[in-house]
Amino acid sequence: MITAFPTTYRDKFGTETTVIQNDGKNLSMVIRGAKFLGSMFDDFEPQKADADKADFNSFSLNNGYLCSCEIECEIPVQITISGNIIESKLSVHIELGKPKSNDDIRHGRVKLELLVNEKTYKSPGLSGWFDDELRELQAFLPTDVYLKSCYTCAFSAYHPAGFGTFGCLACFRNNKKEYLAIQSKTELMNFFSQKTETVQETWLCPEYKNISYTA
Repeated sequence: MITAFPTTYRDKFGTETTVIQNDGKNLSMVIRGAKFLGSMFDDFEPQKADADKADFNSFSLNNGYLCSCEIECEIPVQITISGNIIESKLSVHIELGKPKSNDDIRHGRVKLELLVNEKTYKSPGLSGWFDDELRELQAFLPTDVYLKSCYTCAFSAYHPAGFGTFGCLACFRNNKKEYLAIQSKTELMNFFSQKTETVQETWLCPEYKNISYTA
């Protein structure tokens, strides 16, 4: 299933209104006639097939990845309030800084906002990781409210050795019992190859089960 996120893109060349298409694994968007494809918001690459009809000089790239820009989008999500499921939107603000001499960028930031009962809750926006910002956002929410997605599912986990900005959760729904029996990071690392697939934090499947959250 493909979902579409209304998106605003900004850089030194101007502001563009576009749409991010999400198939659960990859993100794609068209800006100024150029198609970009990525999986983590900070790894958008121009698709060479568009080279004959797009001016890539109107973008800043670092090691082939889009940078020196801001991306704002709205991701449709479900939230649970006192056991009741409602539709909502997670507003995402991404900042990708200028290139550095070590092939990195000067900064990368993620800031999230979630509307709950006409009140907006915001993450601090001090990190460049969905994990950190979602954790901070959850801490601000009322105790009976949580995001219903892969991020809060009992059968998902990040690799103990590290992970990317977005979309790097491992799903263990095909090995639930074995996964829930894991007691340490070492056991998780040894078991990691048994993951069902890699999923996005905002994705959701029918086998979702909430992990207990305390703010």
